[in-house]
Amino acid sequence: MTQPNDGAFRIIETMRGGADGLVHLDRHLARLRRSCAAFDIQLNAPLLDDLLASIPPNGLRRVRFTVDLNGHIDMICPEVAPITGPWTVALSPTRLNSADPWLQIKTTNRALYDTARASLPATIDEWIFENEHGALCEGTITNIFVQKDGQLLTPPRTNGLLPGILRETLLAQGAAQEAQLRPDDLLQAEAFFVGNSLRGLIPAVLR
Repeated sequence: MTQPNDGAFRIIETMRGGADGLVHLDRHLARLRRSCAAFDIQLNAPLLDDLLASIPPNGLRRVRFTVDLNGHIDMICPEVAPITGPWTVALSPTRLNSADPWLQIKTTNRALYDTARASLPATIDEWIFENEHGALCEGTITNIFVQKDGQLLTPPRTNGLLPGILRETLLAQGAAQEAQLRPDDLLQAEAFFVGNSLRGLIPAVLR
């Protein structure tokens, strides 16, 4: 991909930290390197190592790295509260374009998601996006998982979505498989979840 002409542009990588260390660290670092390579960014590896070593080991932490076009890395790692109860989700009126390559790399070029989250009604925790064909894609900060016949199903990345690390891990472990899903599948499922590597699988209900 062509480097954007935007000094504020950043690659983003977010993971879960805590007493047991950083969850799926190797997968997160591999994705971070792939994302940087896509924009021909030379990652400052010694700085990354120093930042990783500085993360406090206590509490549940949202560890977020941002990388600029020069390879400089910034990090924040605030403590976050555990999620309680299921999330209420709704279908977003916005459709994603499955051919948009920006959907598959986590960057600050995410106004679509930020605008959608800002528009969430008080009673809704997450939007669910469809693409131009009416197929399910993802949430604003989560991937989608539908349980049918005891098997977790998740939309393929070709639908237009960010392939999250939780999703990648479940697919690699054989705990989930890709399948085309539509809104009716949320209603007919044994259960469905939204999730990411920070929060894990979150039970969801459709409103």
